Amino acid sequence: MPRVMIVDDDRMTVKLLQTLLELDGFETTIAPRGMDVLPLARKAPPDLFLLDYHLADMDGVEVISALRTDPSFASTPIVMVSGLDVEREALEAGASCFLFKPLEPEKLSHLFHSLIKT
Repeated sequence: MPRVMIVDDDRMTVKLLQTLLELDGFETTIAPRGMDVLPLARKAPPDLFLLDYHLADMDGVEVISALRTDPSFASTPIVMVSGLDVEREALEAGASCFLFKPLEPEKLSHLFHSLIKT
C-alpha cells in the first residue's frame, strides 16, 4: 500500500485528504508542522509528500529544501499545494509538481500513482 505524508496545519483539509486518500488505497501519515516532517518521515518513510505551502512554523519551500538535502528523500516525489501562485518557487526548490487549491480530489489518486509509479 503506497504511503503518503500529508503536511498541512489545517485540520479540516487534512481530515478530508486523509479520508479521500485512504478510500483510494493509500496509507497516510500526518505532519501538522514543517519541523515534524523529517522525524516522522525517518520513522515511516512515505512514498510521496503532499505539502502545503503555508505552514504555521515555516513555509513549504523550507521543508522541500530539507527533504532534498536528506539522501533518504532526495528523489521522493513532493507535491506542493497552495492557493497562491508559487509554482515556480516550489519547482525551483525541488517539488515534483505543484497544484492550486482547491484540489480536485478525483485527480489526486491518479497523479500520486503516476509519481510513485505503482
